[in-house]
Amino acid sequence: MLRATCRIGLLLALCALPSWRVAHAQQAGDVPYVQTPSNVIDAMLDMALVNANDYLIDLGSGDGRIVIEAAKKNGAHGMGVELDENLVFTARQEARRQGVGGKATFVAGNLFNADISRATVLTMYLLGQINIQLRPRLLSELKPGTRVVSHDFDMGNWKPDLQREMPVPNKSYGPPVSRIYLWYVPANAAGKWRWQLTVGGNARVYEARVRQFFQEIDGEMLIDGGSVAAQNVRLRGDLISFNLTREMFGQQISHAFNGRIEGDKILGRVTVSGGEHTTLDWQATRTERGKMRTE
Repeated sequence: MLRATCRIGLLLALCALPSWRVAHAQQAGDVPYVQTPSNVIDAMLDMALVNANDYLIDLGSGDGRIVIEAAKKNGAHGMGVELDENLVFTARQEARRQGVGGKATFVAGNLFNADISRATVLTMYLLGQINIQLRPRLLSELKPGTRVVSHDFDMGNWKPDLQREMPVPNKSYGPPVSRIYLWYVPANAAGKWRWQLTVGGNARVYEARVRQFFQEIDGEMLIDGGSVAAQNVRLRGDLISFNLTREMFGQQISHAFNGRIEGDKILGRVTVSGGEHTTLDWQATRTERGKMRTE
């Protein structure tokens, strides 16, 4: 299969397999591979904003170059998971040779069974069918805000937060370009939320009834029981932001909310403008938990 070091022969073979057999094809033996271009690796690490505080896990790590580069250039710790024990041995040797053996580790194993919960960044160069099979685990086992980066293959109806295309003149299959996709694992924001703010000397009751499809959220917003439209609604990992505008005291009052979802709480700040301009602490409580849709 495709890995950080792209498995060309298996790509052609797996594309013809039904999805239930793709997982078992992960057990395939020796398959020729070619190296992922260094400019693609650099772009993957750049898009994920990898830094020294990160723990990167590369699924199907091949000769280990993504984990090694993340350790060398970004100071990150990381682990590669690779089925081929010969490639695991090669990766360990190369990590030691480049002086990052203490940061870059490699294990022989099946990526479907690997413990990924520690990752703050997860990288992949797999097939689209395998990405889809892994998707439930990524959403349930990775912490909200974890960055997931895939080379060339997307996640179906889970739209990427960022996407980049770059030239790869000597690519061994397909057009001479690579696509890189980035997702932030979304927190569960679905359900009913309630909070209060004092605006213009009066306590106001706010409610949000949120629907969620992966990181896309919408719903109904209420202030003192009256409906109000939300603008610029955004969920990136566990960070949520949106704007509300409503007429109060005979003038338009705008609210710019920014917060972090922590279980059934949102903690953050809101800037209120129009007539007066003030920034207040904001804490919302989820009164009814909803479910993030993925289909």
